[in-house]
Amino acid sequence: MNATIITIGDEILIGQIVDTNSVSIARHLNAAGIVVHEKLSVGDDRGQIVAAIERALDSCEVTIVTGGLGPTKDDITKRTLAELFGSELVVDARVSEHVERMLAARGIGFNALNQSQALVPACCTVLFNAHGTAPGMWFERDGHVLVSLPGVPFEMEHLMQDEVMPRLKARFALRQIVHRTLITAGLAESMLAERIAPWEDALPDYLKLAYLPAPGVVRLRLSAYEVDGESVSEEIERQFEALRGMIPQYVVGYETATVQECVHRMLTERGRTLAVAESCTGGAIASRFTALPGASAYFLCGVVAYANAVKESVLGVDGADIARYGAVSEQVARQMAEGVRRLAGADYAVATTGIAGPTGGTEAKPVGTVWIAVATPEGTVAVCRQCGTDRGQIVDRASAYAIGMLRDALRDA
Repeated sequence: MNATIITIGDEILIGQIVDTNSVSIARHLNAAGIVVHEKLSVGDDRGQIVAAIERALDSCEVTIVTGGLGPTKDDITKRTLAELFGSELVVDARVSEHVERMLAARGIGFNALNQSQALVPACCTVLFNAHGTAPGMWFERDGHVLVSLPGVPFEMEHLMQDEVMPRLKARFALRQIVHRTLITAGLAESMLAERIAPWEDALPDYLKLAYLPAPGVVRLRLSAYEVDGESVSEEIERQFEALRGMIPQYVVGYETATVQECVHRMLTERGRTLAVAESCTGGAIASRFTALPGASAYFLCGVVAYANAVKESVLGVDGADIARYGAVSEQVARQMAEGVRRLAGADYAVATTGIAGPTGGTEAKPVGTVWIAVATPEGTVAVCRQCGTDRGQIVDRASAYAIGMLRDALRDA
C-alpha cells in the first residue's frame, strides 16, 4: 500500500522553516507497513494544492496533508478541501467549545478569525486536536483516504499517533515493512561493497540492501516490503549475523549506534580514562562524548588549543617543531596527544590539528588536511587524512576519523 505526503506553506518553499513533519509522518506510515511513494511541498496556492492532491489520490491509497489550517486569510487548505470534495463548511460544536476554552485560558479573544477554526467540511470526519485549535480532517473518495493535519509539529504528531494511525490500521488490511540497519566503521563505501559482494549477491530477492554513508560510518539497511514481518525479521538477523562474521572488526552496532557509543562502552567497562586535545575540530570530539550519559566515568578533560602558543604552554608541544614542520604535522599531532594525556593523567588521548579552511591551505597542505593522533599506554599512532573542502564537512570527518582510530586502539588492546 502506497502513500503520498504533502506539506503546504510558502514558508517551506522559501526555506524559512525546515519540514520535519514529513519525516515524522513517513516513520509512522512505514512502521505500519505503508510505503511512502512520494513527498511533495507546495505553496499556499489553491491551484497547486488541488493539483497535488488530485495526483496523490489517483496514485496512492493514502494521502497525508499538513499545513495551511490556521485562522488567517493565507491559510486556505480547509476551504480548498471543501471545494475539492464538493462540500460546504459547517461549524463543529465540539471544536468551537474547545477553541474558545483554550483561547480564554491564554487570555486571547474568541474573535471571528478564531471562530473560523471550528468550520470544517461537512463531508469529513473531524479528528479532535486536544493540543491546538485546528482540528484534523479525514476524507474518503473511491476507496482512497486523505487526511489533513495542522502544520504545528507537536499537534501533528499527537494526531498521527492518537487518531490517524489507529484509523488507518482499522481501515486497511496492512502488511508489514521491515527495516534493519547495521552500522559499520573503518571502510569506505566502495571498499565495503567490494568486501561484502559475495554476501550481497547471495541475499534473497525480497531483501533489498541500501548503502547509507555518513562521516566515519557506512550504514547497511536491509528492507523487505509487504511481508510476513516475523519470519522476515528472523531472516534479516541471520543475514546480518553472517555479515558480522565476515567483517567483525568493522561492525559498530545496529540502527542508531555510533562509534563514540562503542568507545564509551569500552572505556566504561574497562575502567579506562580519556582526554582530548583539539585544534581544527574545535571541541567537536569532546562534545560527542560528553553528550553521552555516564561520560563522567571516563572523560577527564578536553583542551581546544587553537593558538600555537597554547599548544606550547598548555600541551608542551615543542615550538621548534612547530616552526620546522608547521602546526599541521605529524610531530605536532603526536605531541598534542601525548601532552593532554600527560596533563590529565589519562589512559588514552586523541588529538587533531588541521586546516579547516576556507583559507590557509597550501599546495603541500591543502584545505582539509588533518593530522590525527591517538596516545595509548602502549604508544602513539598518527595518521594524515584529507577530510574534504567544506569547513563543516572537515570538522565532521576529522572528528569521526579520530574517534574511529580510538576505537581501533581500544579494540586492539
